[in-house]
Amino acid sequence: QVQLVESGGGLVQAGGSLRLSCAASGRTFSRFTMGWFRQAPGKEREFVAAVWWSSGSAYYTDSVKGRFTISRDNAKNTMYLQMNSLQPEDTAVYYCAAGLRELAAIMLRSLSMYDYWGQGTQVSVSS
Repeated sequence: QVQLVESGGGLVQAGGSLRLSCAASGRTFSRFTMGWFRQAPGKEREFVAAVWWSSGSAYYTDSVKGRFTISRDNAKNTMYLQMNSLQPEDTAVYYCAAGLRELAAIMLRSLSMYDYWGQGTQVSVSS
């Protein structure tokens, strides 16, 4: 079993920043793929970013490129999402997810490729 706990959400004005954390426990993560997804009210959950745990290489959806940075700390088994230049359209519940293998890039956006999910943390951006 893998447990994922997100933190760091909150309310921020447009143009502001937040850093989300996802603390993982329960297994070793050397070959995991971990990702961030978000779900706005009335919308489907969508992919934001992912990181391959072994290499640290990252992949982003176009709408957050240049504003968000995903990273991981091997020693702490923690993944981060630094979010800068936040806009009202970034408002959503943000979820971290873990896949028990190194996913190909074409698979990263698919929710079904991830085996474990956190409970979510709310990010609200006011205009």
